[in-house]
Amino acid sequence: MGSGELTATMVEVHKELLGMVSTGGKAVFLDTPAGFQLNVDQLSHRAVEYFRERIHHPISVASFKSKEFMGSVEGESAFQALREACYILIGPGSPTYAVRQWRGTPVGELLYQHIHHGGCLVAASAAALTVGRFTLPVYEIYKVGENPHWVEGMDILGRFGFNLAVIPHWNNAEGGTHDTRYCYMGEKRFLQLESMLPGDVSILGLDEHTACLMDLRSGTATVRGLGRIVCRRSGIETVLVKGERFPLDLLRGNSEPDSTKGHRNIQRDNIQPSQPTHDPFWKKMHRIEAQFHKGMEQEDAKIIVTALLELDQVLWQALSDREDPDFITQGRELLRDCIVLLGSWLERHPPFLEKCLAPLMGEILELRNRFRREKRWEDADAIRDLLLRADIAVEDTKEGTRWRYGPA
Repeated sequence: MGSGELTATMVEVHKELLGMVSTGGKAVFLDTPAGFQLNVDQLSHRAVEYFRERIHHPISVASFKSKEFMGSVEGESAFQALREACYILIGPGSPTYAVRQWRGTPVGELLYQHIHHGGCLVAASAAALTVGRFTLPVYEIYKVGENPHWVEGMDILGRFGFNLAVIPHWNNAEGGTHDTRYCYMGEKRFLQLESMLPGDVSILGLDEHTACLMDLRSGTATVRGLGRIVCRRSGIETVLVKGERFPLDLLRGNSEPDSTKGHRNIQRDNIQPSQPTHDPFWKKMHRIEAQFHKGMEQEDAKIIVTALLELDQVLWQALSDREDPDFITQGRELLRDCIVLLGSWLERHPPFLEKCLAPLMGEILELRNRFRREKRWEDADAIRDLLLRADIAVEDTKEGTRWRYGPA
C-alpha cells in the first residue's frame, strides 16, 4: 500500500485480503517501523480500533520496538504472534529504522515463511520501502539533508523472484509549492536515485491510498484504491490504473504489458517534469487555500469565511474517515495560518473592521464554542490565542462569548 492503510479508502481492500486467507485466522499489527516514536503505542491502538470498528475483524499487536527486545518475553511473544498470524500489517514509521532493528533477528525469515505458507503480508507506507532489495532513506534525505543514497532492504520480495525497489507515496503533493512526488524526493532527486540502482533492479511506485495486491497462487496482481501503480524498468515506465489485473511476471521483468489495455510505456530519458498528482485530501486543501487567498486579494469576506468553514469541514471529514493523522495535523496548521493571516490583513484595514469582522467572528466563535462543548480545550485556546495576537480579545460571559478589537 502506498499510504492510507488505516483510512476509509483501504477498508474494502483489507476486507478483500482477509477474505483470501483462512477464515477466523489471527491478524497482527507489527509496530517496529515506529518503535522509536513516543506515540508508537498510540499508533498501535489506532490500528486495533480501526480493525474493530471498520474492518470488523480483531487485530492484535506484535510489539517488537527494537532489537533490544531480543530474548525478552516481549520479543519472543512478538515472534510467536507472527508465527500464528494469517494476516500481518506493518505500516508507518522509518523504513531504515525498521531494517536496522530486523537485521539479525528472526523477523525477516518469519515474514518470508508467513507468505510462503499462504499468509497475507500488508506492507504499507514506510514498511513498503523495506520489502524490496533496496530501501530509500526518506527521513535521512528529506529531513536531515543527507545526499541521495540507498540502503539494503529486507528483500522479502526477492525470495519470490522480484528484483524491486518499492516506492510508496508516489504521487505525494504535500509540498504544495515544491515537488514532493516519489516519496518526498521530487523528480530531480528521484532520477538521481534511480540512476544509482543496478541495471537489473526495477522500481515499483505506489500512489497514495493505492494498493498492489500480489497473489502468488494465481500469478497475478490487481490495483486497488484511488490511484495507480507504476513499474519502471530499463528506461521504460509502465502505468497500471485502479481495477487493472496483470501478470506478476510483469513485475519480475519476464513479460511485457498488454498494449491493448491502455498501459502507458514511457522512455525514461524522455520524461519531462510534470505537475504532482494530488490525493483527494490535499487536492481539496490546496483548492480551498487558493480560494482563501483569492478572497484576501479581492477583500471579499464571503469568500474568506466560506474557505475557512470548508477547511474546517474537510478536517472533520478526514477525522471521521480516519485519514492519516499527520495529514490532519498539517491541515490544522494550514487553518491556523489562514486565521493568523486574516488577522494581520484586518489590522491593515481598520476602516472596514466592524463590517468585515462581525460575520467572520460569528463563525469563528461558533467554531471555538463547538470545540469547548466537545472539551477540545487545546483547539479552543489556540483560536483564542491566535485572535489575541491579531488584537482581538475574546471574553466568555454568562450571556455568551463576546469579542472586541483593539490593542490591549
